[in-house]
Amino acid sequence: MAEIQLEKLTKVYSDGTHAVSDLDLEIGDGELVVFVGPSGCGKTTALRMIAGLEPITSGTVKIGGEIVNRLPPKDRDIAMIFQNYALYPHMSARENMAFGLKLRKVPKQERRKRVDSAGQVLGIYESLAKKPRTLSGGQRQRVAMGRAIVREPQAFLMDEPLSNLDAKLRVQMRAEIARLQRDLHVTTIYVTHDQSEAMTLGHRVAVMRDGLLQQVDTPQRLYDRPANLFVGEFIGSPAMNLVVAELAQHNGGLVARFGDHALSVPDELVSARPGLRAYLGKHVALGVRPEDFEDAALAPNTAAGHRLRATVDIREDMGSEVFVHFAAGGNPVGGADVEAAVGAEAVEAEEAQARRQGHLFVARLDRETRAVEKEAIELAVDARRMHFFDPESGEAIYDGAG
Repeated sequence: MAEIQLEKLTKVYSDGTHAVSDLDLEIGDGELVVFVGPSGCGKTTALRMIAGLEPITSGTVKIGGEIVNRLPPKDRDIAMIFQNYALYPHMSARENMAFGLKLRKVPKQERRKRVDSAGQVLGIYESLAKKPRTLSGGQRQRVAMGRAIVREPQAFLMDEPLSNLDAKLRVQMRAEIARLQRDLHVTTIYVTHDQSEAMTLGHRVAVMRDGLLQQVDTPQRLYDRPANLFVGEFIGSPAMNLVVAELAQHNGGLVARFGDHALSVPDELVSARPGLRAYLGKHVALGVRPEDFEDAALAPNTAAGHRLRATVDIREDMGSEVFVHFAAGGNPVGGADVEAAVGAEAVEAEEAQARRQGHLFVARLDRETRAVEKEAIELAVDARRMHFFDPESGEAIYDGAG
């Protein structure tokens, strides 16, 4: 069994910087958990403490039920895979993969057997005799992974292993890692700043910000029920559209008003988020994901209260879909939560854009859309999937319990 348990794991540097604060997390045997968040959020520091490469200020790391705080890295029975491969240039791929086993005095025949097996699994068996300089980036990363696999450790710790690869190869290797982890059933912690990578790889995803764990859940739950503004804005690409809206009573139900628009809040959504009723007559942060819009011409049965009219600013044809940018009216949601999720520069650019032409939304539409730049369009909104956040605390509004 190779569960990893983190209890109140904390790292404070000598200058007083809290890199990781009170991190509590249990990773099950054979589970793949992804740590994700913006640069400087503490995800790599947490990984290095688990590996024994970074001293722990306070808290506990358990691997397989054993406290390993004072164990050196070599005695923790884990294997790390880094973004820079760290291969010995004078050794062949085979020698690189077998080197750790040689240090552990594993018999030569057993070393060859394990390396051959890993080479077959990773598709690099024919390249085992080659030196790293003659291998492609993807092959080098496979050698680095093979070096970890032959160790047969209790856990894999992966720190941005695909960041040096080009986009197409990254997608390929992502699938390779998912397949390997599934087949080997090895407990794995994977660190990345790429939320798309996190969502496609992780059995669960741990979202971090400023050293604090914001939310940990399955990818779908993170997407459907973000705990706060930061998670809602960080998860999803393009990012969630956010606007300050007023919740009002209308015809016995609730509507969210912003700019010239009023979107009815379905009764089923109010039932699922009873805390919304406490915001009647108040402002909330309303979130609508780009993929929850549709060209109303392609969704003729959408109720009038779930439609809005706008003028297309920019149309981006992506082949399989179309991104439409349009002025939504209302005030953009600002603050530290949004800035942490998308970056200060993106917030500044959005504010400048809002001053010039109004607050812009992005809709991700079917390629059959009739959207034309500078012309009016009516958009249908899947109102059941709207998100609401407290504008002061940034917490998502669900049951009102806080």
